[in-house]
Amino acid sequence: MNSRNLLISGAGIAGLTLAYWLARHGFRVTVVERAQALRSSGNPVDVRGPALAVAERMGIVPRLRRAATGNTGLSFVNAEGRRLARMDMGGAQRAGEIELPRGDLASILYETCRDHAELLMDDSIAALRQDGHGVEVTFERAEPRRFDLVIGADGLHSTTRRLAFGAQGGIVRHMGLYVATTPLGGGDGPGRDVLMHNAPGKAVAVSPTPSGDLAFFLYRSPAEPGFDHRDTGQHKRMLADAFADVSWRAPELLERVRAADDLYFDSVSQVVLPRWSNGRVALLGDAASCVSLFGDGSTLAMAGAFTLAEELAATPGDPETAFRRYESAHRRLVDPRQRGIRQGAALLVPATRPGILARNLTIRLWPVLAATARLPRRLSRPPAREAG
Repeated sequence: MNSRNLLISGAGIAGLTLAYWLARHGFRVTVVERAQALRSSGNPVDVRGPALAVAERMGIVPRLRRAATGNTGLSFVNAEGRRLARMDMGGAQRAGEIELPRGDLASILYETCRDHAELLMDDSIAALRQDGHGVEVTFERAEPRRFDLVIGADGLHSTTRRLAFGAQGGIVRHMGLYVATTPLGGGDGPGRDVLMHNAPGKAVAVSPTPSGDLAFFLYRSPAEPGFDHRDTGQHKRMLADAFADVSWRAPELLERVRAADDLYFDSVSQVVLPRWSNGRVALLGDAASCVSLFGDGSTLAMAGAFTLAEELAATPGDPETAFRRYESAHRRLVDPRQRGIRQGAALLVPATRPGILARNLTIRLWPVLAATARLPRRLSRPPAREAG
């Protein structure tokens, strides 16, 4: 039996990309999304490597480039705004990578696939019951329906993962960080440096985007008891407490947070699962393998969605084989990225003041060190002592 009628839970980067490619392969696709509208907040994200190839095949690269931040670098500044160190980002742009606001990427993907998939907004899966031929899905709002397959692309806090795998299905590992963003509007447009100020264990930044500046907060903290990823009031209190003693623009930005209607806040976490599928239910994107925060989540989501769609199209009558092949191929991309979270944290939010100073010094010296590393070995050796 061909498994051609699919439900995707989550209208994020992974879910929308998957919906597009499955529809192209002739599948009937329904996407259910808990939110009432697509999320506009979140960190700027990268489309590069395998995801850029997927975007080219979708014909959306020109639109992605128009939405790109065009940011030229990341400047670390002191409390008075004086630049202490700078990382150039122009090389990534020249290499074809595209950085853009997450909300813009989601909107472009939605507009590309909306005519090819049914979209149920403001709803979520409440229960799953599967047998050898399909999955009975109970929704929170819509009438129950039966699908051949269900794909959970519903993020770090995946309902699909909980329902299909249970409490023992995997581990959500807090990585000792919390992150927040909120749009500021205004600004002088894209194509400028991101400005970041550090205090020990904390980072606050302003990132230019085409639709206005974005405030970014990142701080080290153990897991907060009773943390609720949907409680915006709790998130605002946590940010206010964490950054109360931080200078530069932090006081001003915290005032913007207090009044914000669109605040993204979450734990920086890893999802570690022994397998990404259970019968006729599979996971995709952050629901399966969250790498969180440091740039590659959207790239991996798009690449994984393409791989999953291709495997399902190749063996529509054998979804379990398709799921295994997708997982085997995609883990080769995901696993190295999951191992890189701690290095990214050490760069953006050093835990101590000496760590901040060492990071800044390393960045200032990096062009010299890199140039030295490229010298022929005989030229990089100390000169030999002359005889006599």
